[in-house]
Amino acid sequence: MELYLASGIRIGTHIKNKVMQRFIYNVRPDGLYILDVRKTDERIRIAAKFLARYEPEKVVAVSVRQYGQQPVKTFCSLTRAIPVLGRFIPGTFTNPSLSNYVEANVVLVTDPKADAQAIDEASDVGIPVVALCDTDSLCSNVDLIIPVNNKGRKSLALTYWLLARQVLRERGELEPDKDLPVPVEAFEAKIVRTMTTTGE
Repeated sequence: MELYLASGIRIGTHIKNKVMQRFIYNVRPDGLYILDVRKTDERIRIAAKFLARYEPEKVVAVSVRQYGQQPVKTFCSLTRAIPVLGRFIPGTFTNPSLSNYVEANVVLVTDPKADAQAIDEASDVGIPVVALCDTDSLCSNVDLIIPVNNKGRKSLALTYWLLARQVLRERGELEPDKDLPVPVEAFEAKIVRTMTTTGE
């Protein structure tokens, strides 16, 4: 619970939609919706059990957003899933003649809005989709929702760390009382500072 609270995993947005309403615990005075961490915890376990049923090389994890790329990369290196990072090339799931074609049996996406192309293609070819969804996420064509803050660096790092740990436990590759060999910080994206110039 302390990990969840410290990571900001439950901090939603100022917008909620009907599908995500059941995962919302309350609303803060500043108008931010707060997710129910018990439901987050439960959904991470359900999603891990679901993902563990598939061959590792047929599990594809996607992140267009920068802060999701390091968590996905580390998740995939530990679970042997396939990462698809950065711009999602149209046809990745639907056009076998492309050099970047990936044959997936299940897709895990970081943000339904940013990763909409991946969700659309998975839906077109009947691949189930597991998605990290915030309070404002549109969840059409998502088969399994994990309710989390899907924009924060620490939140994404913790979510993918927990998912990786639970997937390996479900597969029997990690003892039920053991942790991953790497800390949560290994999943965390580095902050990118951009230089700005002022004046003429």
